[in-house]
Amino acid sequence: AQQPESNAVRVAVQALAAVLGGAQSLHTNSMDEALSLPSEKAVRLALRTQQILAHESGVANTVDPAGGSFVIESLTDRLESDAASLIRQVDRHGGMLKAIDSGWVQGQIADSAYRYQMELERGERTVVGVNAYTEEGEAIPVPKTNPKLAADRARVLEGFRKSRDRKAVARSLGRLEAVARGDANTMPAILEAVRAKATLGEISDVLRSVFGTYRPRQNV
Repeated sequence: AQQPESNAVRVAVQALAAVLGGAQSLHTNSMDEALSLPSEKAVRLALRTQQILAHESGVANTVDPAGGSFVIESLTDRLESDAASLIRQVDRHGGMLKAIDSGWVQGQIADSAYRYQMELERGERTVVGVNAYTEEGEAIPVPKTNPKLAADRARVLEGFRKSRDRKAVARSLGRLEAVARGDANTMPAILEAVRAKATLGEISDVLRSVFGTYRPRQNV
């Protein structure tokens, strides 16, 4: 979270790489998300990053601006090979669901995070502002949420609940629970509940009552 302004530059580079790679959808993170809920200014800057790439850079004017590059082709081949190897490992564990249940996937993520951190601490990987070009005693302002916001939203939610057809909501949530306990696709029932004005919390509570709360296996 050091020098969060540097994240704006990182996000711009990442967004450019995504566009060059032919991404169909793009999201740019706000520079202060590691500290708190993003500020309005940071969100706007993240959005402007996309808009500048789209309208000023010209990078989107060509279908594949990096096509034919030997470096890009080499990286693509390596990425494809690594991905295929990872998929084979998942298959050996019986598929993704079994790999998750066994804790293998979580272990891979934890191992990757550990290797990354060790590379930072040993100086094998440079992250500007973290282990290089640091500023001692730098004060980082953390945006604070208005304490009245929760109470205001609670009042809005209460009014919303009073304005809807409670019986229709109850029926839709009941149908969702019945579908969730079977093998059918839950999405149509979820959409029905949304149209009946059930809240996200109410829908989640129904699904949680059926499926429980996922708790990942902790591998040491």
